[in-house]
Amino acid sequence: MTPEQRNLMRQRETMRRQAMTRDADAAVRDSGLQLNSQERARFESRYIQERRKVEQSLRQQIETERQKEIPALIQQLRKEFQLDEPDKMPVTKPAASPKGK
Repeated sequence: MTPEQRNLMRQRETMRRQAMTRDADAAVRDSGLQLNSQERARFESRYIQERRKVEQSLRQQIETERQKEIPALIQQLRKEFQLDEPDKMPVTKPAASPKGK
């Protein structure tokens, strides 16, 4: 990986962490709880931990659904591309000219 790519990955990870921290802060506010700094830190830590579990579960659900739908997609594309290949299309005779009468 090039230094630029590594730097980009670091920046994305930093942005992801900042977003997660903002979301955890919002969760504390939305909870309506009055927490001291130690309790707040524990709350945010648990929020982040549980959110990761939720996100992992959602990723697994999406992947499961994707895997269910891929065979039908492949079948559809197979049919579509078989029709698009002229060498695989059935040979048909050209229509007779109406002037031949």
